[in-house]
Amino acid sequence: MIRVGITGQSGFMGSHLYNYLELKDDVECVNFEKRYFNDDSLLQKFVKKCDVIVHLAAMNRHDNPQVIYDTNLNLVKKITKACDIEAVSPKIVFSSSTQEERDNLYGKSKKDGRIYLEQWAEKNKSSLSTLIIPNVYGPFGKPYYNSVVSTFCYQVINNEIPKIDVDGQLSLIYVNELSEVFYQDIIKTEKQVISYNVKHTATKKVTEILTLVTSFKSDYLDNGVVPDLRDSFHINLFNTFTSFIPIDYFPRKYTKHTDQRGSFVEIMRANTSGQSSYSTTKPDITRGNHYHTRKVERFAVISGKALIQLRKVNSNEVINYYLDGSQPAYVDMPIWFTHNIKNIGDTELITLFWINEPFDKNDPDTYFEIV
Repeated sequence: MIRVGITGQSGFMGSHLYNYLELKDDVECVNFEKRYFNDDSLLQKFVKKCDVIVHLAAMNRHDNPQVIYDTNLNLVKKITKACDIEAVSPKIVFSSSTQEERDNLYGKSKKDGRIYLEQWAEKNKSSLSTLIIPNVYGPFGKPYYNSVVSTFCYQVINNEIPKIDVDGQLSLIYVNELSEVFYQDIIKTEKQVISYNVKHTATKKVTEILTLVTSFKSDYLDNGVVPDLRDSFHINLFNTFTSFIPIDYFPRKYTKHTDQRGSFVEIMRANTSGQSSYSTTKPDITRGNHYHTRKVERFAVISGKALIQLRKVNSNEVINYYLDGSQPAYVDMPIWFTHNIKNIGDTELITLFWINEPFDKNDPDTYFEIV
């Protein structure tokens, strides 16, 4: 079992990597809190517990670029100092940036931090991997901070007008893909001091990204149509987009057509393939209590009364949605949210399910966790 601590654990990349590593049987995550950097004893206890330290904590933006440089280099020095005091030499995986070679103090802080760690690792006969990372995007990013993708998703959903200053070509990697790169490096056993460029998985112009995000709003939010998700970039971008949808957007009521023969409701319209199913649930019974990391899933209640609950992994906030089959409605499940459905009525509950990929027992993307 490899004990891994992640500085910047609560940030965009750190939280995704922590959750990703929690799914691995050969890794034990060591908790890290931002306050450790301000308490020498806590930081020393942290480094002593770790076989591997993934150093993600960094300042990206500040009105004074010198503050960015000083802060980032100081964080590196605090980690190595704590290791020296405890006489430990954990492997360090350092997150750098393609901005290393640019003429700005953020890039310089990354380059100088890498050089400082390389010298420390050589001196202490430790391992160091520096990952030079392209533009990262994914769910729960911070608009105007983490990436232009997060900014576009937030702006389009909130009916703001995005502005493109330069329609450049972006080299992109999805946060789950990057987490896998980190994992593969973490489990390497060779003693080495290396630096390498992480390969991007998509190349898109800024206008291409905005066009896709805008189409998601038109198709999905305005018209209830799930877009074409056959392309890996499209599904990754769509899952990023949906993470910015306000909680109160769901449940969505269907249009119910009724005449002397009975009623008709259109359950699903999608520009992509998927798997449909249904379940019946007896009163007081709960189904689910699991989450997905990539799948798009819809719960549609057509008969009976249901409570659908969601909770983001590593969060305590539970979201409750009440649905009644007399007014058929649906809720779509965001990735990294564990979810369930309970029959809260006194009659049988009938629920229709749609998911964008057929169930594969060898790769189910289904992780059980109580809401």
